[in-house]
Amino acid sequence: MRKRTRILVLITVNSLFFLWGFLTVLNDILVPYFRQIFSLSYVSVMLLQFCFFTAYGLVSIPSGKVIEKLGYRKSIFIALLTAAFGSFLFLPAAHMPSFALFLVATFVVAMGIVLLQVAANPYVALLGDAANSSSRLNLAQGFNSLGTTLGPLIGSQLILYGKSYGNGIDDIYGAMAVILALLAVFVILSKFPDLQVDQYEEFQEHLSRKAARLPNTPQPEKKQEHHDSIWQFSHLLYGALAVFCYVGAEVSIGSFLVNFLSEPLILCVDHFVAGHYVSLYWGGAMIGRFIGCVILLRFSPRKLLTAAVILASTLLILGIMTSGWISAYSILAIGLCNSIMFPTIFTLGIRGLDNFTAKGSGILCTAIIGGALIPLIQGVCADHMGIQKAFFIPLLCYLYVLYYAKIGSVARCRV
Repeated sequence: MRKRTRILVLITVNSLFFLWGFLTVLNDILVPYFRQIFSLSYVSVMLLQFCFFTAYGLVSIPSGKVIEKLGYRKSIFIALLTAAFGSFLFLPAAHMPSFALFLVATFVVAMGIVLLQVAANPYVALLGDAANSSSRLNLAQGFNSLGTTLGPLIGSQLILYGKSYGNGIDDIYGAMAVILALLAVFVILSKFPDLQVDQYEEFQEHLSRKAARLPNTPQPEKKQEHHDSIWQFSHLLYGALAVFCYVGAEVSIGSFLVNFLSEPLILCVDHFVAGHYVSLYWGGAMIGRFIGCVILLRFSPRKLLTAAVILASTLLILGIMTSGWISAYSILAIGLCNSIMFPTIFTLGIRGLDNFTAKGSGILCTAIIGGALIPLIQGVCADHMGIQKAFFIPLLCYLYVLYYAKIGSVARCRV
């Protein structure tokens, strides 16, 4: 592939990472809007996140099959068209208005994003030298974080602002539908390289072997030379539950932020102002990812994960027990702690899987369905005991991640 073509492809793919981060975090702005417009309880409005993240549980594994059959380029094309169609469905849903149609549209958008995520991550890894694959992935994830940071700012401006409350859904999702459709056409008509699935499997095995040699990390206990089943790797199974809990906690906190910050005893601001604060939560995650890239070169991943979880738990306790600015900024600062958790859990989970790395990655990605279920549980608690006290649900999730960092991530193969 020529250098100019490779650069053009990388720019396009990085824009895809930005767009799916942008669309994902818009749900945090839609939650308070739907709750007010449709007079919904917390548990009812959390069906929005349930529909979005359920797609990870239902579509992740079939997405792998689609990629195996069609290749990466055509899969990205289908993913973009699916997300574009889902974005277009927001327009009739807003004009009816219909919460049920909003949920359908959200699920369709999520289907496209899941397929895009499953295809785009390995695509970036394989574009160029294997030695620089981590650098390309970090750059792409940086654009994804930029999308999650700008999403609440733009979303609150268009959807939650004053007299035009809710009218901006047409603007923002109409624009997303057009942009995604145009990108789909560009991908399918341009000279995008159609990389082979077996190339990524080789890359994953290399990543697994590299993860197994992480400094200051206990090595897997090899009780047998040949492993018959992926279910023998207990550190992978504990890691899947850690992903479930972490994603659930991250999504729950983000989903309740606007309503939480609007509470009289917290900041007592309107939804429009509170929506801007959500960018601090996701912006902290973006900054933390860049800092984490440097810190992980010097410290054990398990120790760094332990420190991040302990700090996040402490901030959550402060957010629950205090009020005003202390409570608000304690919850917002958790985004910084979240930054390194997912990649660290993922790396520890696939450590030493070798030939089972591809299946292990699929299991860990499927566990993202925690973002569908944990917010519902927190919604039930918020309806019965108040939104502030309900934050004990993500606290429980972080406590399990702490267990994984200290004990569960030590690889043991069950014979």
